[in-house]
Amino acid sequence: MKKVLIASSLFLFTCVSYAQTPEQDSKENYLHEIKSELIVKWPENQTINLVFHGHSVPAGYFKTPDVNTLHSYPFLVLKGIKEAYPYAVVNVINTAIGGEDSHSGQKRFNKEVLPHQPHILFIDYALNDRRIGLETSKKAWEKMIVKALKKNIKVILLTPSPDLKVDLTEPGNELDLHRQLIIELAEKYQVGLVDSYDIFQKIQESCNCVMEYMSQGNHPNEKGHQLIAEEILTYF
Repeated sequence: MKKVLIASSLFLFTCVSYAQTPEQDSKENYLHEIKSELIVKWPENQTINLVFHGHSVPAGYFKTPDVNTLHSYPFLVLKGIKEAYPYAVVNVINTAIGGEDSHSGQKRFNKEVLPHQPHILFIDYALNDRRIGLETSKKAWEKMIVKALKKNIKVILLTPSPDLKVDLTEPGNELDLHRQLIIELAEKYQVGLVDSYDIFQKIQESCNCVMEYMSQGNHPNEKGHQLIAEEILTYF
C-alpha cells in the first residue's frame, strides 16, 4: 500500500512539474517581491506605483478625441489587482501621450517617468514607432529599459495592439517586425513581456473578427483593452 501511495505521489508531482511551462514560471516569479508587498496589511504596507508609458492606447484614447480612461487597460489592470489584493494601496500613473513615439518618450523619461518612482514600468510604443523605424526604436527602448533597471524598477514591455490597416496574419508585416524587436529586448534584458500582438493575431486567424475589438482603426475598444489587461494580470 505504501509503495502505491509513493508511486502515486511521484506521478502527481511529475504531472504538476511538467504542467507549468518556463514562461509561466517566469511570469509567476518576475513580480514575486511586489506581490509579497501587495498582501501586506496596514500599517506595514506601502504604496505600489504602476507607471504606464507610451502612446494613445495606454493613454486611453478610444475613438479620437474621446479618452475613455476608466475602461483603458491601465485602469482595468488596477481593478484586477484590487480584486486580487484588497489590502493593497496601488497607484496607476499614466505618462502616455497620444501620437508619441518611443524616441520622444525616452527624451522625457528622466523628468516625467522616473520621478514617480515606479515599482513597475509598462512601455507601449510600437504602433507609433513604425514611423521612426526599427533602429531608432531599439535605441529608445533600450535607453528606457536600462535606466529603469538601474533604479531596480520592474519593466514589462508590450508588443503592438492592432492597426486595421495591417494584416495581422501576414508574417513580417511592419507591426510584426516591431513585435519581434520587443520580444528580443525582453529576452536580452530579462524583463517582462505582454504579447498583445499575439492575442489579436490569434483572434484574426480564428474568426477574422479583430475589428470587433476596435473602437477605430488603431485604437482598441473596451473589449480589446480587457484582453491586454488580462494578459498583464497573469503576472499578478
